[in-house]
Amino acid sequence: MSRETFLFAQPWLLLLLLALPLLAILRGARGAAPAVVFSSLAPLLLLGKRRRASAGGWLTTLMLVALALFIVGMARPQAGRTLTHVEASGIDIMLALDVSRSMLAEDFTIGKDRANRLEAVKQVTEKFIKARPNDRLGIVAFAGKPYLVSPLTLDHDWLLQNLERIQIGLVEDGTAIGSAIASATNRIKDREAKSKIVVLLTDGDNNAGKISPATAAEAAKALGIKVYTICAGTKGYAPIPVQDPFSGRIVYRNVLMTVNEESLKEIAKLTDAQFYRATDTKSLTQIFEEIDKLEKSTTQLSQYKEYRELFPWFVGAGGVLMLLGLTLGETLWRRLP
Repeated sequence: MSRETFLFAQPWLLLLLLALPLLAILRGARGAAPAVVFSSLAPLLLLGKRRRASAGGWLTTLMLVALALFIVGMARPQAGRTLTHVEASGIDIMLALDVSRSMLAEDFTIGKDRANRLEAVKQVTEKFIKARPNDRLGIVAFAGKPYLVSPLTLDHDWLLQNLERIQIGLVEDGTAIGSAIASATNRIKDREAKSKIVVLLTDGDNNAGKISPATAAEAAKALGIKVYTICAGTKGYAPIPVQDPFSGRIVYRNVLMTVNEESLKEIAKLTDAQFYRATDTKSLTQIFEEIDKLEKSTTQLSQYKEYRELFPWFVGAGGVLMLLGLTLGETLWRRLP
């Protein structure tokens, strides 16, 4: 990666530029020194045609600009570029997110507003993705069966756009945890990365799919893939919005949520990962931050700087202007005598 730069090696010398307006003011207040003193200007009218009064002003301006260029040159302006080479040893991460109907339960908050589980998960997942710019990440969503939201990618802007589009109800309802693990590991198994992990987030028990969670976890372990499991939501009853069949309005009903924590703990243990319990947005955020610390990618940054001195151009231009001013002062704009 290359970045163009411009700087001064001795920038403090630029303070001398502040003296130039003062010189201009003093010069204008005092006026030019008289060349010849006469008691009357009448004899001078016979010596030749009139000189333009602006000549002295132009000469002063040329000299001030020349001095400004000399000062800038003494400050040693330098132009060049900084070459940055980044070597990243990234981690491949697949996020397996539950989008079953139970994720509509509104037992989380975003700010001071009540939010459903999926909204909270999407917000925290977005922060997690932004915190890992050097890693390839992908997303699998699942309910009654898994579907690919995004393959592994370094284009995190595109990944976040796909995360935003995740909704509940795109596939048949249910919680196919085993199938979700199998789908995520299949997307990551052939990659050559320092570490390969799956982050599985669910709020229910496996009740769909043809693959058991334990079988999927054993397969992931054999492939060297860790599966971190997160159980989201409060235990017991949680409010879920439903449409009243008579009025058509949205009402809330407390529904008993069942989750098999032991199964999720077993998955994490089998794959040398960890199990977490998230009961609110704060704890969910802390869990993602902890996983971020446990699975850190490494980067090596090398910088090379190349500069070229520009002072000869400024000093040269100042010399040309000063020489031009002296030449004009002795020829076209010469004063008497």
